[in-house]
Amino acid sequence: MSESHKDYTAHSLGSAQELLLFMRERKSYWLAPVIFVLLMIATLIYFAEGAAVAPFIYTIF
Repeated sequence: MSESHKDYTAHSLGSAQELLLFMRERKSYWLAPVIFVLLMIATLIYFAEGAAVAPFIYTIF
């Protein structure tokens, strides 16, 4: 595979796919739980914008 084709393939992938490829190539499997926790916190913050979820957030923290 030519170098220019590799560059194009890397640029055409999405961010999530690039992150997964990076983790697989570098054997950085310890990043998976960190990313999972960050996604859960982001989801919690997203849904916390509604007033109905606010009391549950206060009990967690």
